[in-house]
Amino acid sequence: MSDSENSPTDDSGTESTDSPSSGAPTTDRARDDREASDRAVVLVSGGMDSATAVYEAMDRGYEPFFLHTSYGQHTEDREFACARELADTVGAEFLHVETEHLARIGASSLTDEELEVADADLDSDEVPTSYVPFRNANLLSMAVSYAEANGCTAVFIGAHAEDFSGYPDCRPEFFEAFEQVVDVGTKPETDIAIEAPFVEWSKTDIAERGLELAVPYEQTWSCYRSEEPACGTCDACAFRLQAFQRLGVRDPIDYAERPDYT
Repeated sequence: MSDSENSPTDDSGTESTDSPSSGAPTTDRARDDREASDRAVVLVSGGMDSATAVYEAMDRGYEPFFLHTSYGQHTEDREFACARELADTVGAEFLHVETEHLARIGASSLTDEELEVADADLDSDEVPTSYVPFRNANLLSMAVSYAEANGCTAVFIGAHAEDFSGYPDCRPEFFEAFEQVVDVGTKPETDIAIEAPFVEWSKTDIAERGLELAVPYEQTWSCYRSEEPACGTCDACAFRLQAFQRLGVRDPIDYAERPDYT
């Protein structure tokens, strides 16, 4: 499914595209009439949370600028393909940046071959092995640079409550603190808000909102282990399947296993 080999890439590994819109939610003003103040960078991983964040941003009247990063994760090709397809669907500018330093730093089962991706433990309060040290600070820093360069007034990230129970860089206080860093570290006339619209929501809440917004979840990927099919048993698969199961809706992607997580 990945189209990375066919995508235009410069020597730095950065890609961009501007594609016609199709299937995007409507807003009060046509895209061509939007001003710079209506722009937002959205960190788009290829997963369902960030896809829902895209549609949430658009529903609020923003023109999304996609930022997708590949950092050596096991499913990076599938995640890239999903993010790129979603950008084409909504007609968004797409920036792909390779951040291999996170894999070289290591200490995460998402990037380190010597660390096993654990089976789901939805009741655990421990920081999981899938935590990539301080990843969101790295990604948000790039997103703010991208936003300031393009006159955007917001950066959206799809982090939520079930994330920050295990990942320290997904907590509400982290995003509040990072917004202060942005205020201090950008030009005086720059005003960029860090928007984490789902930070107090569950995965089920996000899925429900996404279904309301007609998010094409078949174009998303959450599995930590496999690019086809999804394993169904890692944390990311479990939380995703649980959300759809609680809503009585079948998750449209393929799974090797579909345990009942309700």
